[in-house]
Amino acid sequence: MARTLTKSIPLGFTAPSFSLINVVTGSQNTLTELRGINGTVIMFICNHCPFVIHVIDEIIAIANDYKHKNISFVAISSNDIDNYPDDSPQKMKEMAIEQQFPFPYLFDETQATALAYNAVCTPEFNVFNHQNNCVYRGQMDDSRPGNDSLNNGKDLRKALDYVLQKKELNFEQKPSMGCNIKWKN
Repeated sequence: MARTLTKSIPLGFTAPSFSLINVVTGSQNTLTELRGINGTVIMFICNHCPFVIHVIDEIIAIANDYKHKNISFVAISSNDIDNYPDDSPQKMKEMAIEQQFPFPYLFDETQATALAYNAVCTPEFNVFNHQNNCVYRGQMDDSRPGNDSLNNGKDLRKALDYVLQKKELNFEQKPSMGCNIKWKN
């Protein structure tokens, strides 16, 4: 497990389109059909990462809190499943059902979507406003496996509140930290 920080890139980019398999339903899902009226959170997660495991309950809580405010959440796993079979679509489906994900869990088999989003770690959070422009690319909160910080989603929640108020985010965006995405050879 290599501790990796979200790659710093200029904000304001438009969410790249995708069409990925939803591991629970077996159907293809596109960004166009999954976008929220008020905003969209595109998350890169996976099953086996201890950083994701540490925060998954709070991710679910945040998604449940904001879906009623027309913010949609999309989780994508882009890991190499040949070398990391715990991240296979079948295991992803089991996790999504067991954890009762209130969002689609998509498999990025070609890793093209992760590349399009400049994703490098799990978990990684990209928040897009109602115009589909990225306004936040950072951590959920300061909590990490083994530290004493509260796992409360304060940074992500603050970003989403700004999006709902259509206010420009004017606070420090700390990068997320997690396991590196497991790229294919």
